[in-house]
Formats: sequence, structure tokens, C-alpha cells
Amino acid sequence: MPRISLTPPRTLLMRIGSWYSRRTYGKVLDPGRAYGHHSQVLLSYVRLERSAAKWKALDAGLKHLAVMASAARINCSWCMDFGYWEGHELGVPAEKIERVPRWREAPEVFTELELLVMEYAEAMTETAPTVTDELARELIVRLGEEAFVELTATVALENWRSRVNSAFGLTSQGFSEACRVPTGR
Repeated sequence: MPRISLTPPRTLLMRIGSWYSRRTYGKVLDPGRAYGHHSQVLLSYVRLERSAAKWKALDAGLKHLAVMASAARINCSWCMDFGYWEGHELGVPAEKIERVPRWREAPEVFTELELLVMEYAEAMTETAPTVTDELARELIVRLGEEAFVELTATVALENWRSRVNSAFGLTSQGFSEACRVPTGR
């Protein structure tokens, strides 16, 4: 049960945001509804998300695995649900998406670089972060400095999303169900 009302004031910004969200995702995203209680926060958050969407130095699949690993570590069910749908849209194999919360138990599903990226995302997400010099060096060598900076900023952004959504009490909105292949009877 959300800890904040998901019926914010119907400002022009919320009406435009709701229209865009329905057009893009098929429904109005609950985090947007929660942020809608504070127009300046909502607008700043939307600007940040739109800017982050333009970052292209890091492979989209790696970025997605980092986001999912961070969300799983925080245990944000809304982010995991949306992340499943987003990964499906990106073409990330369902087996990888489903294994992210327990990636250490199925290392054969991932490449060595994907494992390093998820380890880094989790280490960054810990309170306090547990990133080691060795892990950072390894990723810089493999990704380059620009992509490493993007990876770090992406995980930090997912920490914001997951922690805010968890604090608001947001849970699944049914995105992952839209990706599942129906079973025959």
C-alpha cells in the first residue's frame, strides 16, 4: 500500500506528464504520481531522467543489468517490475533479467563483464558503499573512463529511484506480467 496518495493535484504539468506516460508506457507511472505532489521535484526529476536517457557511452544491456542489480539489492519491487519490462523492451534475454536478483547463484548465465558490472552496482548500493580500488580499476580497463563514469552515475540514479519508491511504499504496477509468455492449457 503506497504511503503517499497517488492522486496528486491535476496541474498542467501532471496532465502533460500523465499523457506522456500513458503514451510511452501504457499507463501513468506511480512514481510520477507520487512526485506530482511537488511540481518542482517532479520537474527536476523528469529533467534528470530525460538527460540520463541520452547517455550512450555504456552498453544498454550492461546499464540495464546494473540498474536491476541495484534495485534488487534495495529490494524495490516497483523497480524490479518495471525493470523486467524495460529489459524485455531492450531485448535483454528473459533468463538474464530473471536471474539478476540471484546472479551469484547462476554465473554461467552472464559474461565476465556483466558479472563485474553487477558486483559494482551492488557494492555501490551498499550502505556504506563497498567499491574496491581493484573492482573500479578492472571496470575502467574494460569499459573506459567515460563508460565507467556513466555506469557509476546510472547506479546512483537507480539508488535514488529505488530508495524513493521503497520509501513511498510503491509496489509492482504489472509491467512484468505484460512480458510473460502465456502458458497453454
